[in-house]
Amino acid sequence: MGDHNEATSHGGLAALAQLFPGLTAAAPAPASPSANLDGAVATIISSTSIPAALPAALLSHAAPLGIRCESAHALRLTAPGAGVGVLELRLAGTADALSAFGPLAQRAGSAHGCDVSLQPAAVRDARKRLFVFDMDSTLIRQEVIDEIARDAGIVEQVARITESAMNGEIDFQESLRRRVGLLRGASADIIPRVRQRITLTPGARELCRALKRLGCTMAVLSGGFMPFATFIQAELGLDQAHANNLKMSADGSTLDGETVGRVVDAVRKRELLLEIAASVPASKEEIVAVGDGANDLLMLDAAGLGVAFNAKPRVQEQAQARINQPSLINVLYLLGLTSDEIDRLVAE
Repeated sequence: MGDHNEATSHGGLAALAQLFPGLTAAAPAPASPSANLDGAVATIISSTSIPAALPAALLSHAAPLGIRCESAHALRLTAPGAGVGVLELRLAGTADALSAFGPLAQRAGSAHGCDVSLQPAAVRDARKRLFVFDMDSTLIRQEVIDEIARDAGIVEQVARITESAMNGEIDFQESLRRRVGLLRGASADIIPRVRQRITLTPGARELCRALKRLGCTMAVLSGGFMPFATFIQAELGLDQAHANNLKMSADGSTLDGETVGRVVDAVRKRELLLEIAASVPASKEEIVAVGDGANDLLMLDAAGLGVAFNAKPRVQEQAQARINQPSLINVLYLLGLTSDEIDRLVAE
């Protein structure tokens, strides 16, 4: 995806020198004549302009590993002559070298206030057919159960359990059981009241509009609750919604303090992703998953491209890609789309 209409794409180092005047880089160490070289794509995302020191640092890490930069493309220019906001580098190296380079690139990006994600070229170049999303703190800005607890007057107790679960410190099913149990006897009117307060994450609506126009199937896979997942499904035009079902009292007036049916935990999210992928159908390279918590890790790993969006530290360390920007629209840069292409896709 992407026609790279915002920059030249000839020789990697030459293109970088055009984009970042004065940048110099050492030649990569020669690879063994018998080595099989793999392709990878590094995407650098900045909220402002990428400092020249960052691509220089990436090249300095790549050279000793025998990784060469074959092309460079500016996917977003901050302003005419002002700098590059999103940069894509196409790299070539052995599988071992690229594996070693990934963590180095991530740390270099963090040191310069930017996100650096590395994905296999085969994943980057595959036409995406399926996107699956976590809901709380991903498609929406809230953690729904914390909002329900706020209305029920038990927000501090529930929030502590939520944070421990998101950090992977306690089992998700146990944390859900504890949190829902605290809500026993709360009025069912809480659900519509909380639903009115739900706000979409910036860029969520635009991202989903673009993906729909690209022909992608979209689903929300949430460890939260169905009344909210179906609401978000309708708001964003998603194809499927899966979440937990809250049990109500016999007369429907209060929450019973339990869930009904199978819990949507990390294992179930992965199963749902694979089930939906089989029905689309979509191969692993054609799947993108986006989430922020430990409950999303298996889902992110099952996708060709797993994106940690403003995620917990453990998730950022393990995910293939990471975005620490306010807007979900930045996910489209990982597909190689330019800002011009994105603007056309999200236009109403």
